[in-house]
Amino acid sequence: MHHSFTRGSDKMRDFPLQTALAILAFGLLLGAAGMVVPGMRGPELSQFAGIIPMPSVPAPPARVTRSETAPAPGSAPKPKEPPVLFDDSRGSLDRFYQALLRCERREPGAITRIVHYGDSPTTADLITGDVRSLLQKQFGNAGHGFILADNPWSWYRHAGMKIYAHGWAMLPASRFDADDGMFGLGGVTFSGSPPARTAIVFERGGASRFEICFLQQPDGGQFTVSAGGQALGTTDTSGDLKSAFAAFEVEPAAAEVDVQVTQGKVRWFGVIAEGPGPGVVYDSLGLNGGSITVLARMFNQSHWSEQLRHRRPDLVIINYGTNEAGFADFIEHGYEDELHEVIRRIRRALGNTPVLIMSPMDRGQRTASGEIETMPTIPKLVDIQRRAARDTGCAFFDTFDAMGGEGTIARWYGADPRLVAADLIHPFGEGGRIVASLFTKEIIAGLKRFKLRQNETDH
Repeated sequence: MHHSFTRGSDKMRDFPLQTALAILAFGLLLGAAGMVVPGMRGPELSQFAGIIPMPSVPAPPARVTRSETAPAPGSAPKPKEPPVLFDDSRGSLDRFYQALLRCERREPGAITRIVHYGDSPTTADLITGDVRSLLQKQFGNAGHGFILADNPWSWYRHAGMKIYAHGWAMLPASRFDADDGMFGLGGVTFSGSPPARTAIVFERGGASRFEICFLQQPDGGQFTVSAGGQALGTTDTSGDLKSAFAAFEVEPAAAEVDVQVTQGKVRWFGVIAEGPGPGVVYDSLGLNGGSITVLARMFNQSHWSEQLRHRRPDLVIINYGTNEAGFADFIEHGYEDELHEVIRRIRRALGNTPVLIMSPMDRGQRTASGEIETMPTIPKLVDIQRRAARDTGCAFFDTFDAMGGEGTIARWYGADPRLVAADLIHPFGEGGRIVASLFTKEIIAGLKRFKLRQNETDH
């Protein structure tokens, strides 16, 4: 039986051909195929070590500050203050730190859930996969978290697992086909009739709790779930239109979960795989070609709110800007409003749950002479995001300056071995690990500051 991927023409009319070709090249680089489950075919999701060189981690490159206009004659230039790389002031992350602290103390059942929305690097679990690994190493591993029902793009990754599936019609929100705006937590909706099926195989560890995220709808069909060779049950998806979830417990933890449509038509979004804790769960929710506008306009507000409330994250990370950087007029006249709208939507759904805005990495472009330079919109985006975070009470991480600031992509591309692909956008494995380690270091430092404040209050 052949693996069926339904494709529609992407209506990303506003995005440049260069970006689209770069994304396509990135997908071809990572795509592979393999056979694991009889009768099902899916991409071979081997780890990046087998595809992209994985050198030892070099020290982060020296920062290059942004160029300044020359001071007026006779005036003394004012020293430039270094940017604040991580801003968690005003207690913006205290609730998140409290959840992490419970995991650090190994309190029974303590789980810290992080939901991370981003674009194509996040789609491939670059950076996010390494952050997940670093945090789980320190605070405990409570599972893989949310996983899409199938591979909407050949380079879709979630570290430590593989997906084998067939029979699903797929629609990502980033295709800008709004439909009804119900894309689940992860931004992709999947529909199928018998014998549509998905098997998720965990290469490192399993899960003791599986939750199938689906859409209950009139005339909905049925699906069965099994894990570790054990039948767990059948779920009927018919009923009034709303988000729905079917949870199953297994003992011992299973290294494989299988979902199969047995009757009618089923529409679903993905699987949540968790353990009992204590530990961290890190959902990497990347949309290829994604931008802030996807969350601001394509997601149905009430449906997305249902999904977020059910997930109960302790932290929501908004990590867009790479694709928007190609549209200077949008950056100047629309981006900030869209970012504020996304924050408003999250707050409407989750109240005071902490939100962290994570800036894009440096993105390069070629000059007429062939030199690589930072796109001028990237520093502008970072400044807008920093201001929006301050104005809305969100935390902020300056990925751009943390990795070295202006000119970093040129240095990374010229490194031996290279840390970024030829599209001057996507990091190779080591580049992603550098960013992940910088981000995780700031999270740990923030937790230490939180504990110091708690000690001062207690005494």
